[in-house]
Amino acid sequence: MVVLVGHVSFRSVPRVMGLFSKPKDWIPHFTSVINWTLRFGLALLSQVAPIDQAWVAILDHSIDIGVKKVLVVLRVRLDALQRRGAALQLEDCQCIGIQVMERSDGESVAEALKEIFTTAGSPTAIIKDGGLDLCRGVGLWREQTGQQQVKVIDDIGHVVANSLKSQYAKSKLFQTFLAIINSCAKKLRQTNLAFLVPPKLRTKGRFQGVTKLAQWAERILNVLDENQQNPDYKKLRTSLFGLSQVKAFLRKFAETVLTTSKIMQILKNEGLNQKTYRECQKLTQTLPERSATRMRISDWLNKHLSIQCRLGIGQTPLPVSSDIIESLFGKFKAILERGSMLDMNRSVLLLPTLCANHESFTIQTALRRTLHKDIENWDHAHIPYTQNRRRRNFLAGHLAKLMQETGKNQSETT
Repeated sequence: MVVLVGHVSFRSVPRVMGLFSKPKDWIPHFTSVINWTLRFGLALLSQVAPIDQAWVAILDHSIDIGVKKVLVVLRVRLDALQRRGAALQLEDCQCIGIQVMERSDGESVAEALKEIFTTAGSPTAIIKDGGLDLCRGVGLWREQTGQQQVKVIDDIGHVVANSLKSQYAKSKLFQTFLAIINSCAKKLRQTNLAFLVPPKLRTKGRFQGVTKLAQWAERILNVLDENQQNPDYKKLRTSLFGLSQVKAFLRKFAETVLTTSKIMQILKNEGLNQKTYRECQKLTQTLPERSATRMRISDWLNKHLSIQCRLGIGQTPLPVSSDIIESLFGKFKAILERGSMLDMNRSVLLLPTLCANHESFTIQTALRRTLHKDIENWDHAHIPYTQNRRRRNFLAGHLAKLMQETGKNQSETT
């Protein structure tokens, strides 16, 4: 429970328990805690079965670890947003499938979904991002299994990011702005104005984290407009030399990004129904009329409101975000405390344990029914190899070869 509720690392568990135990109390080694947790995760996966309520499948891939990634499928009741009244939490989800794969394409995703949905039943809708492998995989699964009635929902976060990318990625003014803030960051670091260093944009998925940069740009422009003779202000103006050339662009850029941020906030927290549709369409009307962002978001709203209506759920808000899987991956990595040998191995069985709420009795029952041998069998069936296994085999083979060659040389010299 310390791991599942407190989300602390495995190595921290004995230390935490030591703080509250008596001198003669038994404290388990962290490897025992790992074993118990993975057994519980395997037990949860083995108990997956169809349910009577309508539900939505949320699926996504983790980032590549080595040459492998893991496909995760979560089950969320269709009325989860309405019951919670806020954004989805891991407590609202059930992990119904994990698939470690070396090759991620449409065919492999479709095969994984067949296996998972055969056990869990068919969802009412599937939420996914815009990845080509997921798009093709979901399409193949619907076609091959005759499940064309299952609706496909495009994650709003990725839709907005792609809209901003199409509008700004090739803009010369945006590239000029990036060059200015990169130069500014170098000049402000390790100075009294280091607290004004602009947020760093990541290379991959740049437009998914652009909101903080837009907020910084909006505020820094307001500061630069102030007429002060303070030495710090003069240094800031010097560091941001050239920003005035793109000031008009920046104001529109910040306004656009912050508007899309408000749209995402509404949809992620409240879902999509007639009420939130009208609120979001009203916000899109404030964007430039011919902007790619406005047109794409408006098209997405119209398409997905139609899906919400065809489901016949009245004003029940439709979940439209896959952010909950990113939250799951974040907690997964924090608990594992990954070292230099990054790998996807049997530790993925931790993922099901981080979803839903689990009582002590449920955990104890699951541990009695699932043995360590079951983990080993699952490992051999689902994990083609691990980096540690490959390293040991490689080094052992070279060592044996070296010993043979050394023995041969010695026999020849004698």
